[in-house]
Amino acid sequence: MKTLGSEEFDVETGKFDNDREKLIRSTRVVQINNQALLSGLAYCLSSCSMILVNKFVLSSYDFSAGISLMLYQNLVSVLIVSMLSTLGVISTEPLTWRLIKVWLPVNVIFVGMLVTSMFSLRYINVAMVTVLKNVTNVITAVGEMYLFSKHHDNRVWVALFLMIISAISGGFTDLSFNAVGYTWQIINCFLTASYSLTLRRVMDTAKLVTKSGNLNEFSMVLLNNTLSLPLGLLLIFVFNEVDYLTTTPLLRLPTFWLVITLSGFLGLAISFTSMWFLHQTSATTYSLVGSLNKIPLSVAGILLFKVPTSLENSASILFGLVAGVFFARAKVRERSQS
Repeated sequence: MKTLGSEEFDVETGKFDNDREKLIRSTRVVQINNQALLSGLAYCLSSCSMILVNKFVLSSYDFSAGISLMLYQNLVSVLIVSMLSTLGVISTEPLTWRLIKVWLPVNVIFVGMLVTSMFSLRYINVAMVTVLKNVTNVITAVGEMYLFSKHHDNRVWVALFLMIISAISGGFTDLSFNAVGYTWQIINCFLTASYSLTLRRVMDTAKLVTKSGNLNEFSMVLLNNTLSLPLGLLLIFVFNEVDYLTTTPLLRLPTFWLVITLSGFLGLAISFTSMWFLHQTSATTYSLVGSLNKIPLSVAGILLFKVPTSLENSASILFGLVAGVFFARAKVRERSQS
């Protein structure tokens, strides 16, 4: 026997070492779970707030330049991250051409995801957007199966089938149905699923071409939003938003600038938290937490924007939200059995 601090260590049994290793392992598990929980909550809060503020700008202010709004939000994110990096508060990787070439494909998807979300929110109420976003879960699950050979059990597929049914029934019973908005939202579902599926792989590849061999969340936010600026500027001219911006009186309202600047801060928050959350979990978990996030978001969207709805449409929305919860439970059981 020998003394180690105030503890005694048995050389033959190694009891103290075993106990200490168990304690270290359990502490690490708790830390990992806490990171996943914290990042998930942060992602949910920023995601909800972002959708509601964007809906407010596009509908309540009747702002018809969604791409310009996205561009301004990304510019705010770039300025904030660059300022914090210059002050030494955070560290970011330098943007090299090698890093830009690796990241550019996922950035194109990122911009497409933001733009289509803006277009769909202009035409569809928040509750129906949240239900239609369930289609993203289906695409993500299928993508993981074919790209990563990930198999899902029957409960998951039943939940995904229920999500499709709720989206279809919700569209048929939507009192404010808009074909243009629904088209943009379906495109958004494909782009969102593609973004979550490709981001983790691109993050791993990008680390290999950085000077430090690492790529933290702030570096990825800076990279994503900086690369989106020239592409967003190009899209402004393609969709001819310049003429609208030169004539709209909204740009002369201080309150309007305050709201869209707030949306820029939320854009930074959702960029950071989504990457942080993906670091801690998988693409499907990222998607399913978004499903659970739809419950308070749908209620808030209906109440805040006074959306006219019928009993059938409300039932379809509720059915879609329940399907999302069922999907989450199925994924938890699937992970516990694997």
